[in-house]
Amino acid sequence: MTIPIIILNYNSSTDCSKCISFLKQQKEVEVEIVVVDNCSREDDVKTLRKLCSKQQCTLIENHENRGYNAGNNIGLRYAAQKGYKYALIANPDMEFPQKDYLAKMVAKMEEDEEIVACGSDIVNSEGLHQNPLNYVSFWNELLWPFEMLKFVCSQKALSTVMNHQNSFYCPVLSGCCLLVRIGFIKQISFLDEHVFLYCEESILAHQVKVAGMKLYYMSDVSAIHRHIKSQKGNPYRRLMLLCDSRDYKNRYHSDYNFVQLQLLLLSSKLRKWILKIKS
Repeated sequence: MTIPIIILNYNSSTDCSKCISFLKQQKEVEVEIVVVDNCSREDDVKTLRKLCSKQQCTLIENHENRGYNAGNNIGLRYAAQKGYKYALIANPDMEFPQKDYLAKMVAKMEEDEEIVACGSDIVNSEGLHQNPLNYVSFWNELLWPFEMLKFVCSQKALSTVMNHQNSFYCPVLSGCCLLVRIGFIKQISFLDEHVFLYCEESILAHQVKVAGMKLYYMSDVSAIHRHIKSQKGNPYRRLMLLCDSRDYKNRYHSDYNFVQLQLLLLSSKLRKWILKIKS
């Protein structure tokens, strides 16, 4: 079986090169590495062209950056058109030292048709685990402006990470690396492109829940996420994007009732006011 691996690149050709090197060492499955460039700088695109030519990867150049889900959808539509059953979505800053990483996840999805997305243990550069994830509760959403103030003071974010030591059907999976079933992705008309960045995991989790299907976390498979926050652009803009994405998620991909939703939207206005003051 051949598995397409979709890597969405945005000015990250160095990370892409490392990621591809790891993926080329995967065993027991054939892979087609599909790099989607999301309108990067010209110098980065030139580097990427040389890299993909040398490593025999498929390169798709996107000339408009419409966000994370929209970029990944380009790769997913390519995978669907070629008739693939599964696709691995992986950020370019992922590393895969476990050579049977992909084979183990594919085997699990092959034996359980209810699973439409599968994720592994993911460890960041600081040794912290990023999978599996829990739902953000109504109260945590509502009180998020105060959590933001706590974060500013302590630089410690509120965690929704669950116990990583056991495999189980989980509420939410990290979007930095997950194996998806193409049939389900087609069923939901591909990933929701209304969010530019953030909350993609929660939106997908709710779509899976509504469809009566399952997300699965595998504790015996592990990857490394070399994410460096300081390299990721304007913090004010990113926090505003996060607020907008949470508003959209709460409106269209949640089980909140009318009163809860109105309270959350008021809370969101307070968040944005705090951000504007700080900027």
